[in-house]
Amino acid sequence: MAARPAQGGFLQRTRGARKVMVLDLGFLGDTVHLLPALWMVRQAYPQAELHAAVADHILSLMTCLPWVNRAWGYPRFPKHATLRQNLQMVARVRRERFDVVINLNGSDRSSWLTFLSGAPARLGRRPKDGGPPFWGRMFTDFVQYNSATEPVYVQKCRCLEQAGFPFTQAEFHAQIAPVHLETAGITIDDAGTYFHLSPFTTADKKELPPEQFAELISVLQSRFPEKRWVLSAAPTERERRKMEALVAGLGLEPWRVFAGELNLVQLAAVIQHSAVHLCGDTGTLHLALMTGTPSVSWFGAGPGTGVWIPIGDRHRTVLGAAVAEGKALQGVETGELLRAVAEVLGTPGPASR
Repeated sequence: MAARPAQGGFLQRTRGARKVMVLDLGFLGDTVHLLPALWMVRQAYPQAELHAAVADHILSLMTCLPWVNRAWGYPRFPKHATLRQNLQMVARVRRERFDVVINLNGSDRSSWLTFLSGAPARLGRRPKDGGPPFWGRMFTDFVQYNSATEPVYVQKCRCLEQAGFPFTQAEFHAQIAPVHLETAGITIDDAGTYFHLSPFTTADKKELPPEQFAELISVLQSRFPEKRWVLSAAPTERERRKMEALVAGLGLEPWRVFAGELNLVQLAAVIQHSAVHLCGDTGTLHLALMTGTPSVSWFGAGPGTGVWIPIGDRHRTVLGAAVAEGKALQGVETGELLRAVAEVLGTPGPASR
């Protein structure tokens, strides 16, 4: 039987659910942008046991959500789940006898897992293209909501709103214990005394040229001499090499440099307590969004990028020009970044350069 439009009635029909799973198998950004919708589900089923399934390499992030009863990891990186792992996942899910499974991702893999869960009520978000022919039979109810301008986390909340879930504003409700900050050699007393920079991404075309990083840090240090610098990178050989070269070319010694030593929750704690987080189009921007940290970011122009850019007074994004693979991002003026930092800090902007 094909899925029916939820039309506000899904929550009303399932209010008595005892066990609920929210399934989203995306990467770090997808999971962070899921959290406000996950909180809505928690509020809508206060008596239910709430489970969430995410990619296993970011499973540790779920420890920041004590209001989720159980988090499941699904193999996504560096390799996709094998057939055997998928069958094992299905068997485990079916043993739980979920009353409700909610999937706002819509991918083929997650849709099959939703269908095979055996849950009597399965809410899905129809893909923009309508999905493959089988898609409508994977769910009992569906919503359809897509926007080229609203952030992904708002879109997911709007999807639930279509299904009858009350929605006023997106709230992340992540809780990070101080021990995660202390493990990184930083204390609560250091909060707000440093800038945090994630200079690298998964591609050169999303990164500023090295000489521009050096200029940005130098001018900000002159403008805000009381602030220290914390730099971080992913635990890959590429980013470690880039970090070593960047630090060698700076005119100052950063207070802390983490080249892959931090786990995901420790990194989130470091970002949470920074005065401003600076980065390109990468996962740490989503951690700043989750923790409510002021951020300044830079993105290359292109279709679909707008939905991943945070909105609100605490965030600023400077758009550059699209460039070829292997080339650094161009068109992001250092002066614009300086003004953006001043704005999120609530101080007068520097003069034009």
